[in-house]
Amino acid sequence: VQLVESGGGLVQPGGSLRLSCAASGFTFSNYDMTWYRQAPGKERELVAGISRTGSSTNYADSVKGRFTISRDNAKNTVNLQMNSLKPEDTAVYYCRATHIFNAFTYWGQGTQVTVSS
Repeated sequence: VQLVESGGGLVQPGGSLRLSCAASGFTFSNYDMTWYRQAPGKERELVAGISRTGSSTNYADSVKGRFTISRDNAKNTVNLQMNSLKPEDTAVYYCRATHIFNAFTYWGQGTQVTVSS
């Protein structure tokens, strides 16, 4: 079982990044997917989530209107499009898979996003 995040990096304020999370080793379409982030010295927080079919999404208030979560069940990937980035978006971003029935959870290893001029 693997969740591998990619797409992180250094970007200037106001810029954009697209994070991807590639899943393998489990039936991706049976899992809700969520992006979390953790900034230095802070607790991990939910950023955005998407249901197993993609029909339902939710966002933290701090990213609404700027971030968009999507998934492709044919490619076993979940993406996070991040626009209008702010320095406070700097964090390690993690994807999480949660089984729709038994709530079993997998985590990725994280990808660093740094927003700085």
